[in-house]
Amino acid sequence: MIYPMEYYQFFISFNEGDYYTCHDLLEEMWMTDKQNFFLKGLLQMSVAIYHYEYGNIKGARAMMETAGLYLAGYRPKHWGLNLEQVIEFIGNSLSIIPQHIDKVSFEDTGTLPKLPKLFLYLEDNT
Repeated sequence: MIYPMEYYQFFISFNEGDYYTCHDLLEEMWMTDKQNFFLKGLLQMSVAIYHYEYGNIKGARAMMETAGLYLAGYRPKHWGLNLEQVIEFIGNSLSIIPQHIDKVSFEDTGTLPKLPKLFLYLEDNT
């Protein structure tokens, strides 16, 4: 299967840790197909990581939770992406994101527990 160019670029940006660009790439695709909850789930996961890195803990937690809900319906694999790995990452992240904090200043984000690192790969053309 041939995917939109933005999807391929999303993988590159995600693996480089450029979650803001991931948001832009996925939003562009999602805006043309708002019923595509797979894209919406990836979009929200990327936004969650971005929020966490900038101290919006409450927003990160909410986005990560909804990302998991959206992506669960596409398990185990969709558009060449192993969603079992992604869902595991989301669960692990939610167990790490502090529950008792809503936000911290950008200067204090280094005191937050680190989220696990996730690398995304296209596994095949299915």
